[in-house]
Amino acid sequence: MKHLIAPSLLSADFANLQRDIEMVNSSEADWFHVDVMDGVFVPNISFGFPVMEAIKRYATKPLDVHLMIVNPDQYIERFAAAGASVITVHYEACTHLHRTIQAIHATGCKAGVAINPHTPVGLLKDVLADLDLVLVMSVNPGFGGQKFIPNTLNKLRELKAMASVVNPDLLIEVDGGVGIKNLADLIQAGASVFVAGNAIFAAPSPSVMISELKQLDAQLKSS
Repeated sequence: MKHLIAPSLLSADFANLQRDIEMVNSSEADWFHVDVMDGVFVPNISFGFPVMEAIKRYATKPLDVHLMIVNPDQYIERFAAAGASVITVHYEACTHLHRTIQAIHATGCKAGVAINPHTPVGLLKDVLADLDLVLVMSVNPGFGGQKFIPNTLNKLRELKAMASVVNPDLLIEVDGGVGIKNLADLIQAGASVFVAGNAIFAAPSPSVMISELKQLDAQLKSS
């Protein structure tokens, strides 16, 4: 499967959000990545339901919603109703993770679980077969523009090996410090979905950068 590119709207120009959404619509990107932060689980606050609904009104590609919040179960149905296609919760925020995964699937959304840099991949062993996606955080969640944590590559390899046994179709997503310089290493380590924020929206031409990120896999195969 060709890898997916999910531009992070956290790095978009909020004063020109419709413009940036339409740029992603017309680009080679696959998903929109929407980071939801509550100022409790992470030290920042971002999108709420009114912004989610505005994004959905203009977006023509799936919304990949990453809930960096406490008590995510309380809001799953509302995010699904607001337009999410994928809902990802944090392992660290869910006391009854299996039940949370079931609740996401009950809305018709794909279910993802994110793990912070300090969280071992092995803790997902008992729910891995039930998941559509695992998001491996390659920075500490809460802010854009952070430096990639190199140990992420080891976690991706371990996760890929685990998934090959119980869930070979699992999507493995990476978020944090992703760009053209490390994408090849991430692909080779097993990742298949890439969240990129500053790498895209701070580029001279964001749509060209998306294309370069998207086409890198073909370049690797031809080299």
